[in-house]
Amino acid sequence: MAYKGDSPVEYWSEDDPVECEPFDRLAVTASWPRSARQRSEVASQTMNHDDTKPALGALIARSAELKRALVDLAVSPRYERHLARFVAEASDRGEALAEGDAINVIDRFALQYRLPNGSTVLDRFLADQPGLTAADREMLLGWRDPVEGIFEIRGKDRDSLVLLNLIDDLEYRTYSNVGPAVFRLLPRRGFLIARLVPIRPVADAWLVSGAPSVYDKSGAAHIAQVALELATRLPELVYRNPRNIEQGWKQMRQDRAAFMEFFGSDEVVLPPAEAEERINGHYRRWQEAALARQPAAQRPRRTSLA
Repeated sequence: MAYKGDSPVEYWSEDDPVECEPFDRLAVTASWPRSARQRSEVASQTMNHDDTKPALGALIARSAELKRALVDLAVSPRYERHLARFVAEASDRGEALAEGDAINVIDRFALQYRLPNGSTVLDRFLADQPGLTAADREMLLGWRDPVEGIFEIRGKDRDSLVLLNLIDDLEYRTYSNVGPAVFRLLPRRGFLIARLVPIRPVADAWLVSGAPSVYDKSGAAHIAQVALELATRLPELVYRNPRNIEQGWKQMRQDRAAFMEFFGSDEVVLPPAEAEERINGHYRRWQEAALARQPAAQRPRRTSLA
């Protein structure tokens, strides 16, 4: 599958003639939360951390320190030209990005955007910080592959959310490294369009990465349509769930068996005029069989125009 435009894995040639507007570092980062703009002294801090297994609260606090330092690197003069192009691709007609959009663009750039040499800013951060502990590195390596999705808020605890990803049908226990207070105003049974990263080495603990978009439960129909479109456009998001992979293979086997039952073979060569009629006949038979398997109460009602 090819990615274009705002793809996090697309990169350009150093000889690319496209010109970009000068990158205003202050303009883009002005809306970044204050905690993410503070200068971080990662090298000195990491020397004071040991490699013993930390508690979840300590990991969340440490993730905030690491994220601040990573963002500092991403918006530094070293990557100014690369970020300028990425921002230009994400903005609409060169207009300034809204606060949430700016945060998400920088987040995506730092974690996933591939530079001309194939590495990411996160990769360079790991390479440039020899003082990182093994625990730091384990956490940062987990950030290479964020979970992007549309999430239903299934539950709230004192310091976390239980989110159901409508794309991969998995639940995520989710925390924030700016404190649990940010979750208090979220609507019950509402929805988030968000990116999550794991809090390694803790199993089944996730961290909000970037700025999520929040929707009330009254927008459920719209959210369902957006989720369907996203799953269709990026099926790899669906297949994060191993059950979905098995379900896909199962459906493929069933479809092949139905095709062979109708045509008598898994390979058929037909004249164009006959091919359309036969294929339509196959799909009609498939639809009728699918309807027959549904409970009567769920079958669509037939209407008459007479």
